[in-house]
Amino acid sequence: MSASLKEILHGVRKRREERAHEKRRDEAAVAIQALIRGWLTRRRVTRRLLTEFDDFFPAVGDDGTSEARIELRGCFQVYSVASRFLARLKDDDSHHRERLERLCRYLVASLESDSPKTSYIGVALNKEHSLSWIKHVKLLLHKCCVCMEMLKPEKHSESISLALYLHTLVAFTCPNNWAILRNKALAGLKPGMQQLCSNILGGLIQKGFFISLRNVLIRGTCKSQVTLKPISLTALLTLSTRPLVTGSFSENLLTMFLIHILSVPALVATVEGHIPEFMSQLQTLKILQLSVDLLGGEVSMRVITNSIQGTQTLALLANLVHLFHVEPLPIATEMAFPSFTLVATKLLQSIPASVGPKSGAFTQWHELLGWFSPAGQDVATATENLPAIKRQIHLLWSHRSVKIFLGDNLKALTATCDKADIYVPQPASNSSLLKRALERTASKGSAQAKSWRKLGSSEVTRISLVAAMYNAALSTLAQLKLDILSGLCYTDAVLHDLWLLVASLGPICGLKSFLELLQVGGGTSLAPPLLLILLFCDCMTHYVTILDDIEMYEQQTPFQLSDFVALSYFLNNFLYRAIQEGLFDPKTLTSSPLFVSTHTLLLCLYRRDCRRAFAPQNHWLIHEIRPAHFVSDLEKGKKHTQVLLQKMPHVIPHEDRVKLFRKYVQNEKAVLGLTESACAAQSSALITIHRDRIVEDGYRQLALPPHSLKGVIRVRFINQQGLDEAGIDQDGVFKEFLEETIKRVFDPALNLFRTTTDQRLYPSPTSHLQENHLQLFEFVGRMLGKAVYEGFLVEVPFASFFLSQLLGQTHQALYSCMDELPSLDKELYRSLTFIKHYQGDVSELDLTFSVDEDVMGKIVTHELHPGGRIRPVTNDNR
Repeated sequence: MSASLKEILHGVRKRREERAHEKRRDEAAVAIQALIRGWLTRRRVTRRLLTEFDDFFPAVGDDGTSEARIELRGCFQVYSVASRFLARLKDDDSHHRERLERLCRYLVASLESDSPKTSYIGVALNKEHSLSWIKHVKLLLHKCCVCMEMLKPEKHSESISLALYLHTLVAFTCPNNWAILRNKALAGLKPGMQQLCSNILGGLIQKGFFISLRNVLIRGTCKSQVTLKPISLTALLTLSTRPLVTGSFSENLLTMFLIHILSVPALVATVEGHIPEFMSQLQTLKILQLSVDLLGGEVSMRVITNSIQGTQTLALLANLVHLFHVEPLPIATEMAFPSFTLVATKLLQSIPASVGPKSGAFTQWHELLGWFSPAGQDVATATENLPAIKRQIHLLWSHRSVKIFLGDNLKALTATCDKADIYVPQPASNSSLLKRALERTASKGSAQAKSWRKLGSSEVTRISLVAAMYNAALSTLAQLKLDILSGLCYTDAVLHDLWLLVASLGPICGLKSFLELLQVGGGTSLAPPLLLILLFCDCMTHYVTILDDIEMYEQQTPFQLSDFVALSYFLNNFLYRAIQEGLFDPKTLTSSPLFVSTHTLLLCLYRRDCRRAFAPQNHWLIHEIRPAHFVSDLEKGKKHTQVLLQKMPHVIPHEDRVKLFRKYVQNEKAVLGLTESACAAQSSALITIHRDRIVEDGYRQLALPPHSLKGVIRVRFINQQGLDEAGIDQDGVFKEFLEETIKRVFDPALNLFRTTTDQRLYPSPTSHLQENHLQLFEFVGRMLGKAVYEGFLVEVPFASFFLSQLLGQTHQALYSCMDELPSLDKELYRSLTFIKHYQGDVSELDLTFSVDEDVMGKIVTHELHPGGRIRPVTNDNR
């Protein structure tokens, strides 16, 4: 009974499941049939619509370029067919692009009709259809934007399609060319039609109109060759500026224009090169003035710089600089201060923060910014149109721009400057030159005291803001530093006038005022007058580096030697005071731009004075420094004395520095247990040297660790007969050994070193022929170090260019090998200097550029310019 009941229940459940399954199957079949029928219906309807469309708008040519006359039909019929077609057209549907082009071609042609019955504008005149027509036209123009983004302008057929879409956009967004408005009965509708076009433009902008235009511009211009036709480029620029005009240059529209259009790489350069007539249109619309005014607002600047990344900001700045460069001189001069200067500074300062760190998963090299990590859309456009952007950004320090920003203003400021007011220190032996200078200035009459300019005056602030802009350029565009400095120093008058301005800021170039300003505003953000000093020092370092001896010491134009004396005196005392008073943080000293710039120029002038003196005796010393007090401060570990000793050792007399060094050595020996009492200690090293093998034995036996080399080394000489010579000590005999060793290793016959025409030593280019030559050089260095450590005087006349290499000066960006060339070859230096100052045609000299090398007694000539003429080179025509 139980088993039978289970079977009955199982059967009932099975039949119920079968019925449910059959029901689901029927429902699925119905759903599938509905989908298929719906798809077939839609397909049938679509085919019918397309057939209707093709019958209504027949193709006029296989390539769409036929100029056959288009027969106009009733505007409402056209509207009905076009509306149904667009409703079925999807954004990503590229199969019906040809039909869309036919529709655009017809609609544009209909605008040439002055009849409301055939002109497509006639639909808008009907109150019943006006709103739906506006929505319909917005959809049509949006479809045009979508389609033209997918086109490749480099293809001829697609460039024609692009021109058609642009023509459609231009035609329906401005009523000026609508023939229907030339009808006298409808002429009064033009203001309303203008408002209608503004409405259409507003709808397009909401759907990304500016983004579409930007994408087309980038695809057609950001290549090695511009692929956009001039007419298409003109249409794109017209469409870009049209919303600004119709929207009365509202802040929102202008912001989008700057973000999407004016940040297209080298856009203005492309316009000037391909459609120069449009440049006047940009000037008429006052695009530059409006852009600068907008960016002058802190909120607008922050919104724009946060919206665009890295190189887009650079491209925006480059386009603004280009527009500024082509502005008429009176307008550019008026706009330069302070509007354009401040905007350019802020844009330059915003770039480093937006290009990302210089390390990451994806890093690119940028010719202007160096290594950086692009982000977002910046990846695709980071290196586009770089040569053109570089040419644009160079306009910021072109001769015209420098004249506008600095030249004319400095000339007006320095017209009344008298060089006699510049304090030039004279040799003194007792009292402090600094105190005497300040006292001398304080004792002058009030009339003369009023002649000094104030750091906070409007004219000084004006120049300081320009200095801030160029400092931002030097910091951000580090790869163009030499180009920027060369542009600023292109004319001597600008740099000299800048010096006169600095010299007119007070006693000793306003030393006291600058120190006070540094004390209150010496943080990460420098005050504008300090940026003025920073820029002047960078430019002056660049200028002095390329200045040869004839220009500096003989011609003295425009800078006289007295100017260099006054400048170096100011820098020397400024840095000394700033370090002494703790105005520079010792921990961040090497990263402080102001310290680096002033210190670099100071050392540049100091080294120039060391090579050939221009300053009076004891000029570089700070006379108020007392050696005993200085040594005491060093022993107490005071930071300022350590910094002075490391960065400015020349402020202390050489004799005192030698005594200080000897004291350090004696203290170290005491700590290491290497005093004279240890002479007889068993730990002292004993070496045996054969007279006829001094270098070889010394090289082999003195391969000691540094600690042992600093200790006592006793020498036993063995004469040529193999007998021990009398005398073993740590001074006399070892000193003799050092002198003999140094004498032999520097002998040119050993081929480790060579001599110049002045008998100065430098490493031999063929020293590699000597076995273990690198180890021998290391041995020579250890012996010279031991001689200095023990206080032995050895005469080793190294050439100055070799000393510069030893000191690491050749790795500095502003190092000039021409300054060191006389220490190697005076004749070659004179020849090159003669060519530099030659006033005639250099080709008349019939020069060849080659260098002779002595290889094992054979003279080998190397051409320095493989593409030049090759002919025998002699000492006479070298």
